[in-house]
Amino acid sequence: MAQKSEIEWTDATWNPVTGCTKVGPGCDNCYAERFAERWRGVAGHPYEQGFDLRAWPSRLEQPVRWREPRMIFVNSMSDLFHKEIDRTFIDRVFDVMERTDWHVFQVLTKRSSLMRNYIRARYDGGSVPRHIWLGVSVEDSAHVKRISHLKAVNSEARFISFEPLLGNVGDVDLSTIAWAIVGGESGPNARPMEEEWAVCIKHVCERDGVEFFFKQWGGPRPKSNGRRLEGMEWNGFPWKIVPAPILERLTQ
Repeated sequence: MAQKSEIEWTDATWNPVTGCTKVGPGCDNCYAERFAERWRGVAGHPYEQGFDLRAWPSRLEQPVRWREPRMIFVNSMSDLFHKEIDRTFIDRVFDVMERTDWHVFQVLTKRSSLMRNYIRARYDGGSVPRHIWLGVSVEDSAHVKRISHLKAVNSEARFISFEPLLGNVGDVDLSTIAWAIVGGESGPNARPMEEEWAVCIKHVCERDGVEFFFKQWGGPRPKSNGRRLEGMEWNGFPWKIVPAPILERLTQ
């Protein structure tokens, strides 16, 4: 299953794995789980198994068939570095990403230490290909350690999703990070985000030279309260790390 995405910071989603388990408060009201569980037990539906973890070998070649360059969010409905995903399957996902270098792949995880260990082993000290962007989710100050794990990855395309932002992350060091995305939680049980938490991250980004993207305030629906912070929209994007094929399409 792959589709054009309504997520503001990507073009499409690619889900060679679906399903996940919770690892922190940012998972409490998971939109992916809420969507998948609606279809549990519906014979023949891609989410017949609900949000149970499942690998989909049949989906591995999808990016190969997409000839127009895209920015692709990998596993919007899972976490590629879930401990129960076989390493050989993760290898196959990376094999496809490496082959299809006309795309940009955005890999986002909460299992940051597992990602760090995998990347170190796969590239043996070398750098990650420039079209494979690696990111971590950080919801509050209790989980900023994920940033240090991300920094241990040899890549110029590191990004952080502070979404859902559930608390003030404090004066974190974002040097060497290319991009920060901030957003409040959405859905029927959305927890509110304080303005000062988002502004704090914006100030850190300005200090550390990080592109800042404010996605949404959140609420019952993603667009419920708009996406203006301090009276304006913030659409920072790490143009300097975008490979030429994607850059040409985005700037036409």
